[in-house]
Amino acid sequence: MSSFSEDRHPSSTCDNSQEGSTAEFDLSPNEPEPSGSTIEEVQEQNQEQQAQEELQICQDKYMRLAAEFENYKRRAQRDQMDAIRYANEGLLKNLLSTIDNLERAIKCGKDAGTSGPLMEGVELTHKQFLETVGKLGVRQVSSEGSLFDPTMHQAVAQVESETIAPNTVVEEFQKGYFLHDRILRPAMVTVAKEKCNQTEPSSAQNGGEEGGIDA
Repeated sequence: MSSFSEDRHPSSTCDNSQEGSTAEFDLSPNEPEPSGSTIEEVQEQNQEQQAQEELQICQDKYMRLAAEFENYKRRAQRDQMDAIRYANEGLLKNLLSTIDNLERAIKCGKDAGTSGPLMEGVELTHKQFLETVGKLGVRQVSSEGSLFDPTMHQAVAQVESETIAPNTVVEEFQKGYFLHDRILRPAMVTVAKEKCNQTEPSSAQNGGEEGGIDA
């Protein structure tokens, strides 16, 4: 009996050793994998972040280009409208000399006391000229009695006055005209200025002479 039990004991020991080795083999696949997968994930994240930054840059460029194009389109439309609106500026400016001559003829006829169909015809022609250019946006500049404005008036002389305020238009030599809201030709005017007091120097001179006599 004792020998039988001794014979079985070594076999059980061998079985236990085999089971232990099997257990150790089964645990090996559960060990953590190498860090290569973590590097790939970091690279993918960097690539994704870089792609998002490039997308944001492209969106910013698109927004700037869209805004610049809108501004360009508005400027082009405004320039086109101005070109149409002021297309006849040169022609209308040349017609102003004809209107000036008609006004001079009317003034000379009235000063000479001329009347009759000829005078009426000149006045009617002048009126029609003004109506025609008025339909195209031409209007006269307000000058006489108004304050001098360098954007509308061209001063050709100054006169001293005690009754008229300084920088006031006294007389108009040539009428000025607007084309819509742009000056077509400035008016040639005379402007009032303060009257110089010439009595003070003479009185001072007389005082000096009297002082010399007293001395």
